[in-house]
Amino acid sequence: MHEALRPAAVPYYEDPSPGSGALPPRAWWSTSDARYVSLNGAWRFRLSETADAHGDDFARPEFDATRWDLLPVPAHWPLQGHGSPAYTNVVYPFPVDPPRVPTENPTGDHRRSFDLPDDWPGGAALLRFDGVESCARVWLNGTELGTFKGSRLPVEFEVGELLRPRGNVLAVRVHQWSSGSYLEDQDMWWLPGIFREVTLIERPEGSVTDFFVHADYDHTTGTGTLRVDCEPGGSVTVPELGLDLATGESATVPVEPWSAEIPRLYDAELATEGERIPLRIGFRTVTVEDGVFQVNGRRILLRGVNRHEFHPDHGRVLDLETMRQDLVLMKRHNINAVRTSHYPPHPAFLDLCDELGMWIVDECDLETHGFEVIGWRGNPVDDERWTPALLDRAGRMVERDKNHPSVVMWSLGNECGTGRGLSAMASWIRDRDPDRPIHYEGDPSCADTDVYSRMYAGHAEVALIGSRTELPLPDVELDAKRRALPFLLCEYAHAMGNGPGGLSEYQRLFETHERCQGGFVWEWIDHGLRQRTRAGVEFFAYGGDFGEELHDGNFVCDGLVFPDRTPSPGLIEYKKVIEPVRIDGDGAAGIVRITNGYDIADLSSLSFRWTYEVEGKAVDSGDLEVPALAPGAAVELKLPRAPGGGSGTPAGDGEAWWTVRAALADDTGWAPAGHEVAWGQFAAAPPATPAAHAAPATPATPAAPAAPTEAAPTEAARTKAPRRAEGGVVLLGPGTFDAATGALRYLDHFQIAGAPRLDVWRAPTDNDAGSGRHPDLQLDRRWREAGLHRMRHRLDGVTIGADALTVTTRVAPAAGDLGLRTVFTWTATDDRLRLAVDVTPEGDWTVPLPRIGLRLGVCGSLGGVEWFGGGPGEAYPDTRAASRIGRYTSTVDALQTPYVRPQENGARADVRWARLRREDGQGLLITGDPEFWFTARRWTGEQLDTAEHTYDLTPSETIWLNLDHGQQGIGSGSCGPGALPQHWLTAAPVTFSFTFGALETT
Repeated sequence: MHEALRPAAVPYYEDPSPGSGALPPRAWWSTSDARYVSLNGAWRFRLSETADAHGDDFARPEFDATRWDLLPVPAHWPLQGHGSPAYTNVVYPFPVDPPRVPTENPTGDHRRSFDLPDDWPGGAALLRFDGVESCARVWLNGTELGTFKGSRLPVEFEVGELLRPRGNVLAVRVHQWSSGSYLEDQDMWWLPGIFREVTLIERPEGSVTDFFVHADYDHTTGTGTLRVDCEPGGSVTVPELGLDLATGESATVPVEPWSAEIPRLYDAELATEGERIPLRIGFRTVTVEDGVFQVNGRRILLRGVNRHEFHPDHGRVLDLETMRQDLVLMKRHNINAVRTSHYPPHPAFLDLCDELGMWIVDECDLETHGFEVIGWRGNPVDDERWTPALLDRAGRMVERDKNHPSVVMWSLGNECGTGRGLSAMASWIRDRDPDRPIHYEGDPSCADTDVYSRMYAGHAEVALIGSRTELPLPDVELDAKRRALPFLLCEYAHAMGNGPGGLSEYQRLFETHERCQGGFVWEWIDHGLRQRTRAGVEFFAYGGDFGEELHDGNFVCDGLVFPDRTPSPGLIEYKKVIEPVRIDGDGAAGIVRITNGYDIADLSSLSFRWTYEVEGKAVDSGDLEVPALAPGAAVELKLPRAPGGGSGTPAGDGEAWWTVRAALADDTGWAPAGHEVAWGQFAAAPPATPAAHAAPATPATPAAPAAPTEAAPTEAARTKAPRRAEGGVVLLGPGTFDAATGALRYLDHFQIAGAPRLDVWRAPTDNDAGSGRHPDLQLDRRWREAGLHRMRHRLDGVTIGADALTVTTRVAPAAGDLGLRTVFTWTATDDRLRLAVDVTPEGDWTVPLPRIGLRLGVCGSLGGVEWFGGGPGEAYPDTRAASRIGRYTSTVDALQTPYVRPQENGARADVRWARLRREDGQGLLITGDPEFWFTARRWTGEQLDTAEHTYDLTPSETIWLNLDHGQQGIGSGSCGPGALPQHWLTAAPVTFSFTFGALETT
């Protein structure tokens, strides 16, 4: 062969092997009496467009890099001004030609000089990298140490003989693309760099090479058995248990077990000749018995989330404070489990999980989802050339994290299809750690797993799986095996934008079917990167905002917390749905029922308190004595006599409600005493006199309702007749109408914009947009095809009667024969104006309505809001579990939910009345019959619809109110099932009414 045609050797970054030169993986421990030198800080940095733009002379100690930029480590260089982030969900942002990568391969050269401490003793030492994306080549003092891949996994090199007292030079070349990139197609930003710590670790003679803590618990005897295997041998002491054991020896003693609910840890010490390591040991046993996943002999219900590591400024670079913040937020919202999607987290996070209590499904750094696009051709997990890399990743995960009691399951990876490499991983893990089950969702046969796992299965299918009556597999033996396994939803309830809906219905299935052991909401946090417009307005960027030629838009923003870790309405809803104590009751009978939904803990850590409210105002409250119920136990208790009468009798006029709360009795590591864990609310007996929100009388005698602080109408309040006046207007009570169109122009002295008119459009949510998986659930597309975003209003007639003004309209889109015939009937008393609305659909409606109700505009000065109804946050038909009846005060601006991509938001459910006020106290009162959905914002639904980012929304001088009789449910159709049928807003005849009045200064 001619020399010019000879194929070049495959470069290390394209070789499918895991790398070279690294030491065998071992357990991670955060502290010992061996010395550590952090090499974090300012490094010199040079970015090149290709992998071979420069030679390796930069690794020479004498190389002059003083003109290079400074870059912090840990960091992702695209977030430090070098290149740009890019987001894809499934597809690879480079040609799929494994193991080759493009010549255009951003490559970052890093240099760090350091001195050893003056008392550094010399001898063996390790250089540790905890996370580098995606491939690195390392030199120390001009000597190459090796190469490695596996971005979210540690690697260590022996460097003792190369160290100098002064002037050490560490050089690292990092490539964005490598063969490893084919194994790391996780749904997240592509962000290269040294993004976890770099540490030099002293290894004294006789120090620990590795150790494995085995701490089992026997729930039948209440004893724990401890054995710590260690190389080299040494001793283990547990002072609280009186244990002093040689490594490799076992002892069985009475212990308190570890669980996510009661994370009991015992301080211990592992000592060898050269090192002492503090340990925190938790005794627990994980099993799958009779098709049920158990810990310490108890069935476990996973109330979980998928968690990516993310920070809006730093990407996957997280400090300890942020990790703790995540866990504290989870615990405060009743979350008890985390799937580490889709890679092992920073090891310190697992230390915190041990401490605070969290069930962990530890997932390997592996996903090859982009091969699905090409029919899984060339998938590495079924190519033996890649098996060493797969085993390397499995080993580095298991060895690093094996000593954490919080880790109760290993996951082989995510969305990799099937293949021999996964089987090899499962086999190796079982040999190394037979005491934890193995999880993997991508193989429906469950050939290699100990649990049956699915993503986004709908409620009906989950019910079938729960009863073990799901559709069979073709292979009889595999079907029998799978049918006997516990079931998890490793991803469900896609928390993208407004939503997710349907959580309550899922939770009832989990509680009904023993086999269904919960799941993990996708996901914890929106991955919006903090940016500013040229005008300095802050916003969160998503896919496409950095000029990517290939991206998946805002699909990267699908979390229960916003990028700045502010809880979303979805997290508030999830907290209520999964609360570990169920509280309900019968107000008329004066009974409250308390059920302990914990898996392991009794209720001794909680205190209970009741409140009795009338029209949203607390009348009385007190403590409720609840016994320390065991898990699963329930009790019925009598409530105290309601103020002013017997049980369930309200004090005074108005709607009365009981609310019972369960709160922490004492401080914990994640919340102070008094933190609310669960609550229940139920109506008292019907009021003795008409409530302020009661349905008004018939149009002939419209005794309009009053707000609680307003005087109710009296017999002197006569029905008013409409009359014509100068200027082409009709006067009716406090209302001034356009005589030609019937449009309300003024209510008392307040100007009204936009009629009011019938409104059926909402700015589609991410879940309304749906996904290609279920075209029938793509409501955004179907609504637009039907023209619901451009409805036209035809005036068919205005009738001025003896006691009413009637306006008949037809609301319809162009290009079709669909329509909504609407009759507005206005009646009035002296100071109240009542509108009855009758809507009749015309044509063949094959899509649900986004909403149905009134829209009108009021003066922008009416920015204060008070309402009696559901709150305090937003709610929709299938996201209203956390909405409790009360009286709430807010502002129009605070009613908005700032979803990263603007969309329908901010509705309050079950509203009886709402008041909008100016600063001087004057304002408007709106009362509904029946209760209604209330939304107020400083932009129209159409403006909200066209906005791509929050900065696109410009407040106007008008506040636009939506007073809705109905709303379409939310669902989680962005990557899962849509709203359940009972939450669909079908086009059907409806009648509803509102009463309007002016408020005086108070």
